[in-house]
Order: sequence, then C-alpha cells, then structure tokens
Amino acid sequence: MKKSLLLLVIVLLSVTSFAQTSQSQRLDSLFSSLYAKKMFNGNVLVADKGAIIFKKSYGFADESTKRKINNETIFELASVSKQFTAMGIVMLQKAGKLEYNDNVSKYIPELNFYSDVTVRNLLNHTGGLPDYMGLFEKKWDKSKFATNQDIVKLFAKHKPKTNFKPGKKFEYSNTGYALLATIIERVSGKSFTNHLASTIFKPLGMDNTFVYRSRYETREIDNYALGYISDKSGNKVRPDSYGKEFYFYYLDGIVGDGMVNSTLDDLLKWDRALYTDKLVNAEDKALIFSSADTKDGKGSGYGFGWGVNTSDAYGKTVSHSGSWAGNLTYIERQLDNDKTFIILQNNSTGLNTIPSKKVRKILNDEAFVIPKTVKLNAEELDKYTGVFSNENFPIKIEFFVRDGILMGQGDGQGAFPLDSYANHLFKFEPARISMIFNLEEDTIDFTQNGQSFVFTKEK
Repeated sequence: MKKSLLLLVIVLLSVTSFAQTSQSQRLDSLFSSLYAKKMFNGNVLVADKGAIIFKKSYGFADESTKRKINNETIFELASVSKQFTAMGIVMLQKAGKLEYNDNVSKYIPELNFYSDVTVRNLLNHTGGLPDYMGLFEKKWDKSKFATNQDIVKLFAKHKPKTNFKPGKKFEYSNTGYALLATIIERVSGKSFTNHLASTIFKPLGMDNTFVYRSRYETREIDNYALGYISDKSGNKVRPDSYGKEFYFYYLDGIVGDGMVNSTLDDLLKWDRALYTDKLVNAEDKALIFSSADTKDGKGSGYGFGWGVNTSDAYGKTVSHSGSWAGNLTYIERQLDNDKTFIILQNNSTGLNTIPSKKVRKILNDEAFVIPKTVKLNAEELDKYTGVFSNENFPIKIEFFVRDGILMGQGDGQGAFPLDSYANHLFKFEPARISMIFNLEEDTIDFTQNGQSFVFTKEK
C-alpha cells in the first residue's frame, strides 16, 4: 500500500513537472520570437501558486553600453504603480486616519470647488477630474519640473470643470492618483516615498522597490533599466533626447500615478502577500478587487488600483498595465486559480507589445499555435523593397531591409518589422497589417483592420 502510494506521488510529480516544462518552452518560444522581431525587450516571470515556472531576461538595459538586462534589473513600473498608491490609502483607512467616502476637499481644501468628489472616486476612477497633463501642456512653464503640489496649485488657479458628475461613469484618471499621493502625504505627515516604504515595501521585504523620479532626483542606481522610445526613423532613443520641455521630462516630479520602481522578484513577493492578511484582511481585499458601481449602469471594471475582470475560462482576474517614458509594464493575477505573470519592458517604441492573451493561454494549457514564419536571406528580401503607393491611401510606404528583416515605413512614421510567410505573405500583427506581394506586377495586396487596398511600386 505504501509503495503504491509512493509510486502515485512520483507519477503525479512527474506529470506536473512535464506540464511546467512544456509551458516554459512555449513561453520561451513566444518571447524569443517577439525579441527577435524587436517587439520585446525586458523581463518576464510566470508563476503557478507562487512557484516560478518561467523567468527570463531579453535585451539591453542600456543600449549605449550594451549592458544586458538580468532577472534582478530594476524597472520603472509606470501605471502599475497605482496599486501601491491605492494600498497606501487603504493602510491609512485601516489606521483610522481617513475614510473612503470623505470629500477630497477635506484633505486638499484648495480644491473645495470639487465638492462632490470623494477619495473613493479617486481610487476607482469615477471622479470625473480632467487630465492634469493637458492642463500642464497649456499652462505650465516647461523649463521647470512639476510636482504634485503644482497640480494642486494649477487646478486651484484655473478651476477646470469635471468631465462628468462624480460617480456617473468610469474614466481613467492620472489626476486622481496624483491627488491620492498628495492626500497620503498630508494625512500621514510623511513623504509619499517614505509612506510606501514604511507601510508596504519594508514589511514585505521588497528591498529593491522604491519611489524614484530619475530626472527630478537623479542618482546612481545599480542594475537599472533605462527607458527607450522611438524617433521618426524608428531608431531607439532616450526620451531625454527630445529636451527638457518634453512632457516625460518636466512631469517627472509627479508621483502617485507612477514612479514606483521594482523587480520581478519583489513583485512576486507583493503578489504572494496579497493572498495573506499580512497587510490587509479579506474585507479590505474585497474592496480592492471589486469593480465599482456607476450611475450609467456599466460599472467601472476597476477596484482600488487594479482592473477587475471575471470570465468562465480564468475566473476572477485582476491586472494593470503601464506605459511611461519608454517603459511598458504589466501584472496579472488570476485570483481563483492563483496564477500570476509579470512583464517589465524598458522599450516602448510602437513595436513593443504585451502578449497577455498568449501568456494566459499558455499558462492555462490552452491550444494556441505561434504562426510559422519563413526565413528569407538578404537577396530574397531585396525583391520586396521599394516605395509603394495607392491614390486612395493617405501615405506612401517604403520597404527596405534592416538587420536581415524586411521593414515598412510610412511617410513621417516610425519603421516597423514584417514577419515573412510562404507565398510572398508578410504581416505586422500589432497593427493587424497583412500584405501579399505580386513580384511580377510590382503590386501589393494590402489589408489593415479588414480594409484592403492595392499598392503599386513607384518607378
């Protein structure tokens, strides 16, 4: 009996190990393919019930020195930071220092003209506050850094109207989360940085997680990923190359809607802590991970710092993405199945993608095939080069070969890589573009989002 039981345990462990190996191979195939097409540059971690089944790094943290990314590299999280801002508010509520239904003006009296907007509205993006970025674009002296206090001052001065009555509907708001950071500072008596460190990061042992504004408070940080965007020629450049009056630069002093920096391992610690009562209890988590009701009847699809979704295939799922200053990030937690994946990229060139649907399918052992491409040499690719146009299409498209890949580039736009398939078919999946070249007639059957055109090669 004991031998039979032992044999059964060994068989089950072997099956589990094989399944995870298969998932790991499929994930590596997916991300290696994206990296080869310049559509991924960063770190990925996938875990099942806290056990890491895939963890790998792709590309460079610093393009100029060719310093490689590794599993411990620190990334700016962009809007993935919002879940920490929300938790900072929850911790203050638990300490009895504020209530979710308090008016924002209780803590920021300068904004008393927003009399109906509550802390809860800010948490679930139902406050209707206008976007601060647009106001700063029009009214700010861009030779100076802006801070959260400057948001308060500029709003108090210009008194922009709400976009809708608070609670009516969901509208994603960076303004709301920047104001939550101000509330945290005024209520706690600490800086936003210190409040998150003392209430979240240190208690959870997240030793490589911190609030950092890389331009506003420049300092040396080991193993840090520099963010990159694309210029009009499709080349990777640092956002700073556009000057100090570019919004990535002068808005760098603002926290709450972004500016938390972290690593794969620290974010997994965060994920695991949220299955326990170490920071908050079940009642708190019910609020954090529940969609808010709205008066338009559609609901917010958003809790406190997390997007919320429920499906038959994956159960209840909470997630968040982020994009800022060359960083492209994502975290997803399948609560009913205890499955997690984290994606951190330091490239946001227009080509980079977050393949969440494909990762989700692999993690849940769903059938899904990565399309098989055809490898063409430089001489073969050269047959497809040239400038093509259609009189009913607003731009011309030039095709050229770069680093062994056929690239397309519209007038005044960045270049994009094309996957090659059999029978002269090329695709750029992020924009849902497919093209079939007719080499004899020098034409292309071009299709994007279901619309088709015939392009002709210019002589």
